[in-house]
Amino acid sequence: MYGVKQCPPFIDAMIYGFLIPLATDLTVQDGAFDWNFELPRGFVSEHPLSPIGFYEPNQVAGTPFFDDDRFIIKFNNFWTIQAPPGYSLLFTHPINRADLPFTTLTGLVDCDAFHDAPIHFPARWHDADFNGVLPRGTPIAQCVPVRRENWAGHIGALTREARTRDRNG
Repeated sequence: MYGVKQCPPFIDAMIYGFLIPLATDLTVQDGAFDWNFELPRGFVSEHPLSPIGFYEPNQVAGTPFFDDDRFIIKFNNFWTIQAPPGYSLLFTHPINRADLPFTTLTGLVDCDAFHDAPIHFPARWHDADFNGVLPRGTPIAQCVPVRRENWAGHIGALTREARTRDRNG
């Protein structure tokens, strides 16, 4: 018997697509965030220069993401991402990373058409007791390529033939 560390579907899900890393160490102490981030030489942008930003609580009021004692942060991304024609990217929380003190919110972006500006990643900070450092390189989002195409699904009863194939397969 082996555990999930040797389970191909578990490992494949964690490494599918690519990860966006945290750009710098992020220190959290008693709910206060701090960082020492020097922008790369020659970096010029009208985009935020800090690794995180914050959303007003009213932007998520009335949604499952709202709690009086929690907040939504935005991980600022310093890279642009261009997908091949016909592909979108599903941005989500790093798969199987329940250990992180935040949960990245999921979104789908047509990165074949929208690629001239960085995409930022909203996340719900769910661990109010977290004190420590999220090190540079911590995965903040997983990016999964999705080919846009029309398709039709079929839902039906499991047939005896299909059940037999499953047992013999």
